Amino acid sequence: MLPSQTLLHTAVLALAVLQAFASDTFIAAVYEHAVILPDATAEPVSPEDALALMNRNMDVLEEAIKEAAQQGAHIIVTPEDGIYGWRFTRETIYPYLEDIPDPAVNWIPCTNPTRFARAPVQERLSCMARNNSIYVVANIGDKKPCNSSDPGCPSDGHYQYNTNVVFDSEGKLVARYHKYNLFMSETQFNYPKEPEAITFETPFGKFGIFTCFDILFREPAVVLVSELQVDSVLFPTAWMNVLPFLTAVEFHSAWAMGMGVNFLAADTHYTNMSMTGSGVYAPDGARTYYYNMKTEDGRLLVAELDSHPRPSPASLPAVNWSSYALSVGRFSPNEYDFGGLIFHDWFTFTELTKREGNLSVCQKDLCCHLSYKMAGKQEDEVYVLGAFDGLHVVEGQYYLQICTLLKCKSTDPSTCGQPVEMAQTKFEMFSLSGTFGTNYVFPEVLYSGVQLAPGEFEVLNDGRLLSKTRPTKPVVTVTLFGRWYEKD
Repeated sequence: MLPSQTLLHTAVLALAVLQAFASDTFIAAVYEHAVILPDATAEPVSPEDALALMNRNMDVLEEAIKEAAQQGAHIIVTPEDGIYGWRFTRETIYPYLEDIPDPAVNWIPCTNPTRFARAPVQERLSCMARNNSIYVVANIGDKKPCNSSDPGCPSDGHYQYNTNVVFDSEGKLVARYHKYNLFMSETQFNYPKEPEAITFETPFGKFGIFTCFDILFREPAVVLVSELQVDSVLFPTAWMNVLPFLTAVEFHSAWAMGMGVNFLAADTHYTNMSMTGSGVYAPDGARTYYYNMKTEDGRLLVAELDSHPRPSPASLPAVNWSSYALSVGRFSPNEYDFGGLIFHDWFTFTELTKREGNLSVCQKDLCCHLSYKMAGKQEDEVYVLGAFDGLHVVEGQYYLQICTLLKCKSTDPSTCGQPVEMAQTKFEMFSLSGTFGTNYVFPEVLYSGVQLAPGEFEVLNDGRLLSKTRPTKPVVTVTLFGRWYEKD
C-alpha cells in the first residue's frame, strides 16, 4: 500500500472509531485551583526547585483529576498559571518551561518519557490522563530555541510561550496551543508569529482551545466557533473580575450563549487579585459555576453537556441584534443624561426615576432601549440605563458596543458604574435592546451576590433580552455586551 493510501486508511479508521463510540452527551469537569505560588525572586531558581514547586501544584490537580474521573468525567480543564503561578520575569520563568512538541509526533509521555528532551511535567500530566482514563487540559510554558537566522529571535536565543496542552484518555498529547493575545503583564512570554486555531476530535464532539484574554478577540476565539464549527471550547484562565459586566462567571456564560457552544472555564483562585469564577456553560446557560471571594478554597465542578449543542443552520433563525431597536426609534426624551466611567470607558447614562417606563439612551451610533417595571423599588437604590460605543484602549484595543441596565453603588450619580455586588430591587419585567452594528453580542443577567440567571431570561430573534420570571431576584446588571471586531 502506498504511503498516502496508508495515511488515508488510518484517517478513515480513526473517524470510524470515533463515530462508533460517539455519545450524545458527556461529563465535563473544571477545577478552580488555589495556586501555590513561588517566592518572588530576581534570580532564576534551579530546575530542581522549579519542579518541586510544580509538583506541589500537580499533587493538588491530580487529586481533582482522580475525583473528576470517579464522578464519570470524560474531560477536565485546569487553570491558566495553575502549575507554577506568576510573579515572573522572562529570566525567572525559564526553569519552569519545557519543550512541548507538535502533537503530530504521536507521543504518550507517560509510556515513553525519554523520546524527546526531559519533560517531567508533561510526563506526569500524561500519566494523570492515562491512569484515570480522562482527557486532561493544563496550562504550562513552552520553550523553543532559535538563532540569528530568525530575525525575530530574542537575544537569549529562545522563544517562550504561554501554552495549553491536552492529553487524551490514553495519555497522548493531542493538542498544543500558544496564547496569542497576551495580557499586558505577561512580559515573560513571546507572541506567536501567527494566531493558532487549534481543534481536535473526540467521541463526544469537536473541541477548540484558547486562553484567558483571547476570548475578547476574533482570533482565535471567533474563528474556532464561526469558521471551524467546534462544539465545545476549553478555556484555562486567570481571570481578574471586573464588575459590573466582566465578572468571570457572568461574561463566560454570556459568551457561551452568544456563540452557541459549550464553554469549559477553569479559573485560578486568588482573591487578592480578584481571581475566581469557574463554570461549565452550555448555550442555554450555566450548568454549574463557582464564584467565591471570601475563602481561598479550590473547587471541582462537574456537569453533563450535549456533545453537539449547536443547532443546524436551518433549525433556528439567527438573532438580528438591531432589529427591534431600529424599529421602535427612540423613546421619549430623558430629562437629562450624564456621563460615568465603567472600566475606563466613558458611558452615557440616564436614570430610572420611575417604578416603570420606557427609556432610551444613545452614544454615537448606539441607542439602547429599555422597557421595565420594578417590583417594590428600594428608595436607597439607584438604577441607570447606559450606553457605550467606542474603542477600549487600556489593557488592549478592542471596540465595544454595550447597553446596560445597572445598579449604582450609591444614590450619588457619580458612583454609577463602580463595582457593585449586592442589590435589593427586583423587577416584574425588563426588556433591553440596542441598535448594534455587530452580530457578536453577549447577553448577561447578574443578580445580587454575583448569581447567574440560567433559564430566567431569553433573547428573541429581534434582539430583545427579556426577563422570564416574575419577579426577578434582586438585579445588579442586565447587559448586552457587543464586540465589533472589524473596528478594533
